[in-house]
Amino acid sequence: MAKDSASETGRPELRVLRQDEWNIWYDALIRAFGGVPEAAEERELWNSLTEIDRSLGAWDGDACVGTAGAFSFRLTVPGGASVPAAGVTMVSVAATHRRRGVLTSMMRRQLDDVREWGWPLAVLTASEPEIYGRFGYGVGSFQVSTEIDTTRVRLSVPPGTDDVRLRYAVPADVLDVCEAVYARKVADRPGMLARLPGWERLGVLDPESEREGASPLQCVLAERDGEVVGYARFHVKPEWDGSGPKGAVRLRDVQALDPVAQAALWRFLFGIDLTSTVKAYARPVDEAWQHQVSDIRRCAVRVRDALHVRLVDVGAALSARTYQAPVDVVFEVEDAFCPWNAGRWRLSGDAKGASCERTTDAVDLSLSVRELGAAYLGGVSLAALGSAGRVREVRQGALAEASVGFASAVAPWLPHGF
Repeated sequence: MAKDSASETGRPELRVLRQDEWNIWYDALIRAFGGVPEAAEERELWNSLTEIDRSLGAWDGDACVGTAGAFSFRLTVPGGASVPAAGVTMVSVAATHRRRGVLTSMMRRQLDDVREWGWPLAVLTASEPEIYGRFGYGVGSFQVSTEIDTTRVRLSVPPGTDDVRLRYAVPADVLDVCEAVYARKVADRPGMLARLPGWERLGVLDPESEREGASPLQCVLAERDGEVVGYARFHVKPEWDGSGPKGAVRLRDVQALDPVAQAALWRFLFGIDLTSTVKAYARPVDEAWQHQVSDIRRCAVRVRDALHVRLVDVGAALSARTYQAPVDVVFEVEDAFCPWNAGRWRLSGDAKGASCERTTDAVDLSLSVRELGAAYLGGVSLAALGSAGRVREVRQGALAEASVGFASAVAPWLPHGF
């Protein structure tokens, strides 16, 4: 279908990006986020990862005034399935063109496209969380940041930790073995992303301009019987005062195939010479170290939103995951932005599988697609949403039944941004 030009309508022209427009488009994005130039290696990486045919630009003449893109992800859902999901990214509107419907038009076009691609989910991370609720996104996972005072906090580790061998390695030289560890972990936790070729480079991206005085990226491998069973990537920022050293370990990532290897890596991070703090960001809310430290209050734990989830196809999305307890419930779904989802759906499922189909049966629970997105990965309770007035129970007992079924044994977690 032909798109109206800006000159014909007075509105910016919205269209799929062309390869030769990427620099203009990306410059508009950078300006919208403050205008600070990125390091050349970072810009080159995002250029290589951008999926041009899934990227949109809003143009006012020759000026790009709006940007939005999507990555072709596969997202782990409860039960371990890997489900196609659009990773919504690089969304911006020029300050000169705010409140003209540019963002709404991009969100409209994008969700229509995702539906046409046959993908049941769209996901994003939000610079401003209040923006995306009106487009049907709900906060589906959270993350923990911490600053651990390692001079005051001890770590209790499980038996066998001493059997794990640790060794330093050049991060780029061991990228393949680290990526193999990550790939084995993806199915274990909802919210994790199966990385396509090229995405492994994000983990070792290390522009000097972003180190803030810290060391270049370092890597330590955990090995058992000659096999790599985990890794930690981190920076060290040296610092001294009149009392002596008080450097900080800045953790970029840590992954391990078992609890013992995980503990060995965290113990190493706690014990790096001339440091007194471990700073970790965007970690799982249920990560084991929180139950191994001697004093959680001295860890300055903070929780914030991470992955925002949008069900583009309610039936396909709810059928793609499993449920930890049997559930048989009829939802009345409100979805003004994607009306094809609106109406009644019967979800029947358990730990082996599920189906979600249109129905005319009596309603058990009434909610919007935003609440389904929040609860989808199992980290947000439908009962909690009900207590907030965002889910209405029509059949007594239905809310408790659905809440137990939707829950995940491990908290969902987004391992990195996009």
